[in-house]
Amino acid sequence: MQPGSWIAVKGAGMRLTEERVARAYLLRVAEPPAAALAAFVSAHGPTEAAERVRARQVPPAVAQETEARAHLTVTAADLERAQEKLGARLITPEDDEWPSWPLLALTVAGARGIKGMSAPIALWARGGGRLDGAVKRSVTMVGSRAASSYGEHIASDWAFSLATEGVAIFSGAAYGIDAASHRGALAAAGVTVAVLGCALDAGYPAGHGRLLNKIAERGLVLSEYSPGTPPARHRFLVRNRLLAALSAATVVVEAGLRSGARNTANTARLLGRPVMAVPGPLISRNSAGCHDLIRNERAALVTSAAQVLEVVGALGADLAAESEPPPRATDQLTGDALLVHEALADTPKTVEQLVVDAGVAERAVRSVLPALEVEGFCERTEAGWRLARAPTRADPTWKG
Repeated sequence: MQPGSWIAVKGAGMRLTEERVARAYLLRVAEPPAAALAAFVSAHGPTEAAERVRARQVPPAVAQETEARAHLTVTAADLERAQEKLGARLITPEDDEWPSWPLLALTVAGARGIKGMSAPIALWARGGGRLDGAVKRSVTMVGSRAASSYGEHIASDWAFSLATEGVAIFSGAAYGIDAASHRGALAAAGVTVAVLGCALDAGYPAGHGRLLNKIAERGLVLSEYSPGTPPARHRFLVRNRLLAALSAATVVVEAGLRSGARNTANTARLLGRPVMAVPGPLISRNSAGCHDLIRNERAALVTSAAQVLEVVGALGADLAAESEPPPRATDQLTGDALLVHEALADTPKTVEQLVVDAGVAERAVRSVLPALEVEGFCERTEAGWRLARAPTRADPTWKG
C-alpha cells in the first residue's frame, strides 16, 4: 500500500492535508485517550501511523486500542461534509492554534505513569474563536448538574466578572453550574469554550442547542470525538482531562463527594494546575465536595471572582484586594480611654466601679469620661456613667 492511497485529499476550506485527514481517521478508530496510539503518532507522524494502523502493522498496545475500528475509513470528503453541515473543523498539532503548551502537561503526566493521561490526537471544533487565544488567559468552572440557586448565581456572576476582565471561561456545557458559567461569560460578551463528552452533532444535552450555538458565536465548542459518537458516562470522565489541561486553573463551584467536578479537580491537581473551591452552606450536599477539597488542602478557598483572577490573571497585576473588617468608631480609642470604654455597660456605673472594672486609676477615669462623652461614646446619668444609647425615632434628639 502506497502512503496516502486510502485518503483522497481534495478541496479547500480546512487545508485538507494528508496529516489532517490521517488524524481524523486516527480519532475515529481509537477511543480516547488512546495513550499508546498517541505515542505511536508522535514517533511516526500521523500519515505513517494511520497507514500502519490501517494495515494492522502496529505494536500490540496500539493494536488493542485500534483493532475494533481499524477497518473504518475517513476521507477528505468526510471533513468537508462536517464543515458544511456542522460548521466543524479539525484542529491538529500541525495548526498554529494548537495549544501545545497546555496539553504538554497531559503528555508529561502520561510519561510519569498516570493512567489515562495523554494529549488528544486532534480536536473537532465549532465556532469562530481561536483555541490558542482562548487558553492564554482562562479558567475552567465546573460543578453540579443539579445545582442550587446559590451555585448558579455564583457561577454566572463570577463568569461574568472574569469574562469582563478578558478571561476565557471553559466548562462542559452540562446543566447546572456549567450552563450558568457559559451564560455568565456570554452576558459579558466574553469568550467561553465548551468541551463535550460526545460528538459535536450528538445533540447533547438536548436542551442546550441554543446555548451551544451562542457559545460557538463567541468562542468554541470542542470535542475529541468524531461526528456520530453518542454521549456515554466514560466519555465525560475522559473529557474532564481536557477541561483540566486547557485552562490555567479550575474552580469547583458546587460538587458532591462523588462527582464529575471532583474528577476534574483531581485531574487538574495531577497536572499541576491550581484548583479552587467555593464554600457553601454546611448542610448542602452540593457543597460537600467543595468543603472536602478545602479541608484536605486539595483546593484553595475562594470567595470572589477577584480571588480567582489573582490566580489566572497577569502576574502582579491582578491581585485581589485584601478583605478588611468594616471600621468601627471605637477603633480610634487607645490606652486608658479604650479600657474605660470597655468597662462601661448599658447599666450605669459609678466612677468607683469603673476604676475596679477597667483597672485604671481614679484620676485617669475621671479625666477620660468627659472626653468619651463629647465623642458620643458614653453618657452621664443620675446613677452614674453608661454606654451612649443609639438614637431612635421616639427620641426627641432623633434627626434621621
